[in-house]
Amino acid sequence: MSRIRVASFLALLMFIALFTPPIVAQDGGSHWSENEIDPATWTDGPNLEGSPMDNSTAGNPVVRMSVQYTPNLGGQTVEGEIVLELFPVWVPITATNFIGLADESFWDGIFFHRVIDDFVAQSGDPRCKAVGAYPATNADCGEGGSGQNIPLEHNDNMSHVDGAIGMARSIEEDSAESQFYICDGSQHGLDPENRDDGGYATFGVVRDGMSHLRAIAEVPTSNDPIGGTIRVPPGPDRPVEEVHLISVEMIGVVMGSGADEGEYGGLSAQAEAVAITVIYPIFWIWALLLIGMIGWTTWRHGFRGQLADEWSFGTGVIDAVLDD
Repeated sequence: MSRIRVASFLALLMFIALFTPPIVAQDGGSHWSENEIDPATWTDGPNLEGSPMDNSTAGNPVVRMSVQYTPNLGGQTVEGEIVLELFPVWVPITATNFIGLADESFWDGIFFHRVIDDFVAQSGDPRCKAVGAYPATNADCGEGGSGQNIPLEHNDNMSHVDGAIGMARSIEEDSAESQFYICDGSQHGLDPENRDDGGYATFGVVRDGMSHLRAIAEVPTSNDPIGGTIRVPPGPDRPVEEVHLISVEMIGVVMGSGADEGEYGGLSAQAEAVAITVIYPIFWIWALLLIGMIGWTTWRHGFRGQLADEWSFGTGVIDAVLDD
């Protein structure tokens, strides 16, 4: 290959490397934050009460919990999904902690160890896994966590509305780790303004699959397994049959609608449309013309001096490459 062909080829590679536009994020992209989810697809949400948490915000992270449970003793097992939206702009530390653990698949395969109808369904302890056959499990199930505490974080926009997800903790305010609960009905008695112990931190809310959460809250527990007052092992408020948390995973961000994107947002739908229909076609037409010019000139001219005389980009890049 002549020196002129080598120089032209290298110039083309440098151009492509520097100016090829980024790929527009699509569903199933390399990272969950590239996947926009349309709130219009959510049809099974909680009861609304006029809270700031009622409205979805473009760019907010979206979580999917896959669950498996038996609504009635000896009944048929049900599998379902509970979808939640998180609010990292209002409670960044708490939301980011949850996202990090979800990205590690930290909770996959554990069970809900505490369930109280019309109150909460609680999970998040990695020690709460069936050992052999449920309800056999680790002796300290319900007492563990990630081993990394986060501070108690509140925001005026956040409260214990129906479907809210919050962080469980011990008596110490800054003791939350990985255990969480989801509210079955509004539980404003847990809000900080209604308590003298600092209250509890919420960081998201159910957007879809609320009927599964309500069914989980109603499963028979060790407190009341058969509709009476009989208590059975292994402990208070433990479901008699396993409420299994198959997985907790980040699946995307709330789709934009012209509003500013949140912390985890990518291109808005409008920006993506402009990129696809206007910017990218112009770019590729220009790139193809350049490639054609390089190919035609390389084919016609065999000497670098002729190319330098007859073809110039005006920037001196090719001339600099060709000069000895």
